[in-house]
Amino acid sequence: MVKNLNESIKFYESIGLTLKNRWKNDYAMVESTGITIGLHPTNKKRLGSGSISIGFMVDSLAEAKAMLEKNHITCKFEDGKSGKYIHFDDLDGTDLYFVDPKWE
Repeated sequence: MVKNLNESIKFYESIGLTLKNRWKNDYAMVESTGITIGLHPTNKKRLGSGSISIGFMVDSLAEAKAMLEKNHITCKFEDGKSGKYIHFDDLDGTDLYFVDPKWE
């Protein structure tokens, strides 16, 4: 759920997704390899993902970090048991992250 469909599309394009389809201001889909995300406009005050997060595997965390910095997106780094992560939120508070997984 998003407050501003146009701004949300721009945000997801800024992190590497592309607009797949759009139905006026009613609904849009953005995609990347293996994933399509639906964007639903809403007037609700409370947004965000609750306990859901969306992760994107990347080949280079340095490139992902540079992309986030270029787009002025605040992020947090984490070195976890399963890989290295860059956590950030979309414009409406949905938890997103880039991960360079540690394969064992």
